[in-house]
Amino acid sequence: MQQEETCERFGVERVAPDPERNSGVSGNVINGEFFKAGTWPLHGCRYLPTETTTGWYVWAGELSEAADFFKPAHTAHLETWCADAVPYLGLPPGWRFLIAPGHEDVWFDGSLVTE
Repeated sequence: MQQEETCERFGVERVAPDPERNSGVSGNVINGEFFKAGTWPLHGCRYLPTETTTGWYVWAGELSEAADFFKPAHTAHLETWCADAVPYLGLPPGWRFLIAPGHEDVWFDGSLVTE
């Protein structure tokens, strides 16, 4: 329900991610540091999905170029690890979000879907 409402607000059709497919998730979201340390903002960007991935990458705080920054994780786990991201996960490929307490930015970034 939350995803439909978010997509409606931004005038796009919902492209629900398969909860059993992997998304790229930063270690600080997976291990709970995101909540413990109050690390904001929470970011998400969606590339084109593949046979095994949703196309989503979700992280908190600063983005790192470290090869192991993103870990593959079933998208269903995001409901537990960072429920704040879940309303945005229905946005189609090419969309980004940046949220923090009292702040929301959501926009289309065509560079995510061009090859």
